[in-house]
Amino acid sequence: MVSKVVFGRGSFTQLGEIITPKRQNESAPFIFLVDDVFEHNTFMIAKIPLLYKDQIIFISSKEEPKTTQVDQLVEDIILSSSILPSGIIGIGGGTLLDLTKAVSLMLTNNGSSQEYQGWDLIKNKGIYHVGVPTISGTGSEVSRTAILTGPTMKLGINSDFTPFDQVILDPELTYGVPKNQWFYTGMDCFIHCIESLTGKYINSFSKTYGETALNLCKEVFLDTLSLEESQDKLMMASWHGGMSIAYSQVGVAHALSYGLSFLLGIKHGIGNCIVFDHLSEFYPEGVKLFKMMKAKHNISLPQGVCANLTDKQFNIMIDVSLSLEPLWENAIGNDWKTKITRSRLRELYSKM
Repeated sequence: MVSKVVFGRGSFTQLGEIITPKRQNESAPFIFLVDDVFEHNTFMIAKIPLLYKDQIIFISSKEEPKTTQVDQLVEDIILSSSILPSGIIGIGGGTLLDLTKAVSLMLTNNGSSQEYQGWDLIKNKGIYHVGVPTISGTGSEVSRTAILTGPTMKLGINSDFTPFDQVILDPELTYGVPKNQWFYTGMDCFIHCIESLTGKYINSFSKTYGETALNLCKEVFLDTLSLEESQDKLMMASWHGGMSIAYSQVGVAHALSYGLSFLLGIKHGIGNCIVFDHLSEFYPEGVKLFKMMKAKHNISLPQGVCANLTDKQFNIMIDVSLSLEPLWENAIGNDWKTKITRSRLRELYSKM
């Protein structure tokens, strides 16, 4: 679990006070990985507490984080200083937060980040790392995984060393998120809840967080709230949804959307929505609610994204999906391999 968290509107201004005791010396910088959407936002950048040799690295979030990207960032950081940084601070959505977690780990573990895609492969604790989400829904701020696309798979670095040492939850930072992105990322949280609460891995710990997150999602996406209420509640839904899957697992939607993302580069949130729209047989009540939310906010999902794929391309997506065994086991049970066949997955992808 994340050991320290600050929540509140305007709490981002406490970042300097929070990280100062962690500064090792003047030569050990803090590295700020920041979504490049803020590059020309002087008001936002002015709040980042730069001192000495600290660096801001602006990173595009238009594509999902890759193992090659992590490896390059680690190499650049090592070459820029004779000693390890005092810490890495990620400011942005799920892409920036996952990159931050992965970079922190790879600064203290040898080799390429692709070697650590999987469960509990990390041997050494990463350097101090802080997450500051600027959009709500992914749960990356609280999860024990850093999801990366590698040369052969999309899979997280899942370990007890992955979670942030500190998180700052400031709902004000989510102001100005485009409506579609707000919806897609919020639905990532909603789908986390549905998959967790209906899964075989469910337990009282996970259920408590998942039910809280689900109720918050219903308020945000089905009720009429003020902007501030919506921002606050969705940020809390994201946190609780992330905690729920940390102690259980996701399911069919995520297993299939990873294939879409790996082959077609479709971002995680919208990919989950495209998939979930066709999963009534697995999650009937959840999909019914999802369609109500989609209608209320007048969201039109892309259609026919798999219409012109070749047999080879379908097989690539199917291979990626089938590799995510814990997700299928949670969703279907220990005998999932007798029920989830290649032809069944081909049929599901063909609907999208």
